[in-house]
This record gives sequence, structure tokens and C-alpha cells, in this order.
Amino acid sequence: MNDRPKFFDDLAGVAGGALSALAGMREEIASMARARVDEAVRRLDLIKRDEFDVMVEMATLAREQSELLEARVKVLEAALASASKLPSEVEQVVSHGPEI
Repeated sequence: MNDRPKFFDDLAGVAGGALSALAGMREEIASMARARVDEAVRRLDLIKRDEFDVMVEMATLAREQSELLEARVKVLEAALASASKLPSEVEQVVSHGPEI
């Protein structure tokens, strides 16, 4: 009832095993390549994109806060300059800095 010789069944089994082994080798090669690239990135002190994006966001927030604080200082300096009479201690700090 089996018209196919056993040879072809064995050949199909060997071919299936070879394909499975090749797939495993491909995954192993990809893993090794990934490890090499990661090692090169560490050796060159490169950063990943997501780390860079976080640093850019932090720098942007710091710049915004700095600009806000600069504006507040200007407002306070203007208020101090327009004040009619300042106590002598505050005048000294404003004009010469704090005494140590």
C-alpha cells in the first residue's frame, strides 16, 4: 500500500532536521551579532536612542525652568529698583553682595 520507498521518507526526515538546524544556527548567529554590536556600543561610549531622548527632555525642562527663574529674577530686581526706600542691610546685599 505504501508506493513510496522508505528512502524518500528518510530523505524528508533528514531535510526537515537540516532546516530545523539551520533555523537554530540563524538564531544563534543573530544573537552573536547582537552581542558584538552591544559590545562595540559600550566600548565606544555610545548611548541608546531612548536614553538620548530622555536626556534631551531633561535638558529642555532645565532650560525652561532656567528661563522662568531668569524672568522672576528680573521682576524682583525691577521691584527692588523701584522701591522708594530700602533698609540699609538689603541695600548693602543688593549693591555689594552679602558680607561674610
